[in-house]
This record gives sequence, C-alpha cells and structure tokens, in this order.
Amino acid sequence: MLYFMTSSRIALAACLLALAACSRQPKTAAKKESGPVAVRTAKVSTRTILRTVDGVGALFPYDEAIISAEVEGRLEQIAADLGDSVSQGQVLARISDEEQRYLVAQQEAQLRQSLERLGLRDEKDRIADIREAPDVRRARADLNETESRYKRVRELVDQGIGPQSDLDQAQARFQAAQAAYDQTLNQTRNLIQEVERFKATLDLQRKKLRDTTVRAPFAALVKDRQAVIGAFVRSNSPLFTLVKIDPVRLRIEVPERLSPWVRVGQKAEVSVEAFADRTFEGKVWRISPTVDQNKRTFVVEALIQNPKQELKPGSYARARLATDRSETIRVVPTRAVNYVLGTNKAYVVKDDSTIEVRDVKIGDRLPQEVEILEGVQDGETVAVSGLSRLDSGAKVRLQTDTK
Repeated sequence: MLYFMTSSRIALAACLLALAACSRQPKTAAKKESGPVAVRTAKVSTRTILRTVDGVGALFPYDEAIISAEVEGRLEQIAADLGDSVSQGQVLARISDEEQRYLVAQQEAQLRQSLERLGLRDEKDRIADIREAPDVRRARADLNETESRYKRVRELVDQGIGPQSDLDQAQARFQAAQAAYDQTLNQTRNLIQEVERFKATLDLQRKKLRDTTVRAPFAALVKDRQAVIGAFVRSNSPLFTLVKIDPVRLRIEVPERLSPWVRVGQKAEVSVEAFADRTFEGKVWRISPTVDQNKRTFVVEALIQNPKQELKPGSYARARLATDRSETIRVVPTRAVNYVLGTNKAYVVKDDSTIEVRDVKIGDRLPQEVEILEGVQDGETVAVSGLSRLDSGAKVRLQTDTK
C-alpha cells in the first residue's frame, strides 16, 4: 500500500512537470516571432492659420415679454394659446368693459357741464381769450355800467347838483363790481383748469376702456398662457408670455485672454445637437464690457437668423467665431496623439527606429490635424498608427510616410 501511494505521487509530479513544459513552449515561440512594430509616420509640420474662438452657450429669444392685464375685470374671451403665432396688434384676450364704459360716460358728462359754463361746445375747443368767457363778459358789463354811473354821479356832485350820499353809493357799487369782475376772472381760470383736469381724467378712463382688449405688442409666438375664460383678473395679473425667436440670440462665455480676438460683426458658425449635420450662420452683435471675476470669462452674444423657427431658445449650442488673427502653429495628424491615463502622448520615432513617448500639450483642433503647443519640435517624425502597441524603447519598422 505504501509503495502504491509513492508511485502515484511520482506519476502526478511527472505530469505537472510535463504540463509546465508545454505551457512555456508557446511563449518561447511567441518571443521568437516578435519584432519591430510596423507603423506609419508623419512629420511634425507648421501651418499658418486664422485663429478661431470656440464656445458653448445657450440660445435665448430675441425678445420675451409677459403680457399682463392693465385693468381688472372678468375675462370674456381668449384668442391665443400655446404655440400660436400672433401679429403686432392682434387681439389676445378681452376683459369685461361694462364698468369702464359707465365710468367713461360719467366723466364725459362732467366735462360737458364744465365746457358749457365756458361757452364751449366740443372738448377740442379752446378759449383764446379769457375775457370772452360768458361769466367774464357778464361781470365786465356790470362793471362798465357801474363805472359809468359812478362817473355821472361824480360829475353832478362836482357841479353841486347831486348829494354826496349818491356819490358814495355809486362809488361803493363800482368797487363791488370791480371786485366781482376780478373774482369772476379767477373763477373762470379755475374752471379752465378744471376742464383740463376732466379731459385728462376722461382720457385716462378711455385708455382703461381700450385696455379691456389685450393686444400683442409685437409679432411673436405664445410661449405660455395663464389666462382662463371666466376668471377675474386684477391689474398686473399675467395673461400670456410672448417670445420672438427670429432671430435668436446665442450667449457664450469666452476666456478673458481671448478678448483682443473678438469683435462685433464677426461671423459665427453655430451647431446644435438637434441638427448634428448642419451649421447655422450668425454674427457677433453684443460683447460684455466686464469679466466675471470667478470664471475669468466674458459674455459674447451672437445673433442668428431663424426664419423657419428651427432653433429653440433654451437649447445648448456650440459656436466658432472666425477672427482675423493669423498665426503659425506646429501641427501633427490627429491620429498621432493618444490619450492615456489623463495625458496626451505622442510617439516620436528616433533615428535608430526606436520610440520615445512624450507628453504633449495640445491647442486648437483642425479638421485633420491638432496643434501641438509643447512636447515635439518641427521636423520630428511621429507614429500615426499602431499607437496602442508602442512604448518607450520599442523598435518600429516604417511602412509609409503618409498621414
């Protein structure tokens, strides 16, 4: 029994040694088959480009207004709803005008009464000379009569014909008439001012009557409707929200270091997620005069024509602003840069066909190339294929010097 167990252990150990030998044999073969990695390469070159400013922002309507009731009353009609297109002056809603009509009639009656006292027939009539007012003419006539009588009595008294008492009485009446005339002038002036006050009050009341009809202040789309037929609304109660979205505004934040590059009138190429295969053209029309102290950016606003109303305010958009700043930059093909563990790397091919891996700092991205700010020099050769198989010191075999 002991012999049998020992033999079994020896046989098991022999099997394990045989398996280990078999498993090492392919690795040795693979090592023998390894060699230089075939790669395509490209030269680090320079380009003269016009710089662009890229930014991401949101779309805003060109105009947005909350339309509120200017008078209180019960809503009798709603003439627009969400998404409707309305023209300038179009009726949006109507508020009951019964009370306002009564108030207008009351103010018109008060105004007519005052106009008649001034001898005017229409509220557009004006008194050219206050002395032509009826009350003033009457007071003036009384004054003239008493003045004439006073003069006659004074002449008689001076001639010794009339008694002194008659002169005193005539003089008193003349002075009273003079005071009455002056008082009438003041009353007439006050009446003219009262007429103007009644006119202003009437104009205000007529405006309130017109305000019972709510109209669109500009051509727009209805963004929201808060009005409900039959509801009692008060002054300043919001009824509708209108937006004008042709054109639309795009606001982007630009780093402060790029402020010399941005000018009003620059073209902007705008793209949105909803139309991934299209770009929309706009122009810079507003630039903020200040920089946000926390973000170190300033706001640039572009205006984009939107005749088909395809662009919707609130959407995110990406913009590229063309500038007139010309610079010579160092570039490599986009495929020559590999992003590894948070770092951009380029694989430089040395003269002895070995690889030197370098960290690179990239700048702008061009359609087929990328700007290199640091890490490689003009004229150096970089690999553009097989990057995942390369490491520092690896041997390579050049296939074709094409991008």
